[in-house]
Amino acid sequence: MGQAAVSIPEKIYFKIGEVCDLVGVQAHVLRYWETEFPIISPTKSGTGQRVYRRSDVENLLMIKHLLYSERYSIE
Repeated sequence: MGQAAVSIPEKIYFKIGEVCDLVGVQAHVLRYWETEFPIISPTKSGTGQRVYRRSDVENLLMIKHLLYSERYSIE
């Protein structure tokens, strides 16, 4: 799969910029996917920034693979 090439750092939380770099999409795409896929649920930090867990990053990589490589639609 396409996600095998991505090495996710051993961290508990990731900021949206880090997730964008790991997944290879822009921030607005991540925010849109959050509205379409309830499994993606970043929490907000004390400063109001989105923070993603490792499982969120793994799920986002799978979503990207299904949408871009396997040609699934969001519908």
